[in-house]
Amino acid sequence: MIRLLVNILVFVINTIYRDRPYPRFYVLETVARVPYFSYLSVLHLYETLGFWRKADWLKVHFAESWNELHHLLIMESLGGDAFWGDRLLAKTTALIYYWIITFLYFFSPRSAYHFMELVEKHAYSSYHKFLTANEVELKAQSAPLVAIRYYRDGDLYMFDEFQTSHTLSERRPQIDNLYDVFVAIRDDEMEHVRTMEACQQTNAQLSFKSPHTLEMKTVAANFEVEVHS
Repeated sequence: MIRLLVNILVFVINTIYRDRPYPRFYVLETVARVPYFSYLSVLHLYETLGFWRKADWLKVHFAESWNELHHLLIMESLGGDAFWGDRLLAKTTALIYYWIITFLYFFSPRSAYHFMELVEKHAYSSYHKFLTANEVELKAQSAPLVAIRYYRDGDLYMFDEFQTSHTLSERRPQIDNLYDVFVAIRDDEMEHVRTMEACQQTNAQLSFKSPHTLEMKTVAANFEVEVHS
């Protein structure tokens, strides 16, 4: 079922938007945000019902949705949402997938994470092919202001928080032109893939921590060593 859902999404996007990259990415990013909303909704429900409370999961998934929001804002700044038909398709598909993933996540979180892993892998592949085919053209264009504010000049706390495979401040994208923006977006997608893989591990409920939580534990452990020494 997971692969069927992903294949349907990929087929629609590949068929309708074969030669329209920015509307294609606009639709992809609109739908790609939705599973993180589903995860957050169910996690809040778990907490309300007293099943379990995992603040780190909430932080990481919110940071992922925040990252996808800025991908979407970048595509909108490039005109990806100019046609009403594209907006209608994106929002309708997003609404359908929200309820599907919410239901799936409630009963099988690992399956819901596997769904997003496949979606993010497709997104990574799509951006990589686009970069390879349009490198010269993209390097000649300026970076959108929203991208500069998010990747370079803004508060990077949330940017660091979704990258569970990196230590804090390890990754800082260079944003000099539009090519750099798409490189950063592509690499973001791979970070989402790695986070989804981590969430599917057997011991994830015990071991999965946000980058800032791990950093605080490291600082506390080093401080304790210094005190005892």
